[in-house]
Amino acid sequence: MNQDFGLLFHRLNNQLGIILANAELLEAKLAEDAARARASLVVTSALEAMSTAREIRTRLKDVESQTSDRSASK
Repeated sequence: MNQDFGLLFHRLNNQLGIILANAELLEAKLAEDAARARASLVVTSALEAMSTAREIRTRLKDVESQTSDRSASK
């Protein structure tokens, strides 16, 4: 995979990890149910975003692999 994309995915996951960690802290410390529920939504969304980033990275690697396989067979 292109090194630039790898760096971008690394940076994205780092930022999502920070969001996730802080949302989990809020979720654990908030006393009000409505506020805790909002923090929980942030946790869920950050996890889904991390999963989506992994899926994009995997698909990008697959496309790159297929492209290099086609180039090698020519």
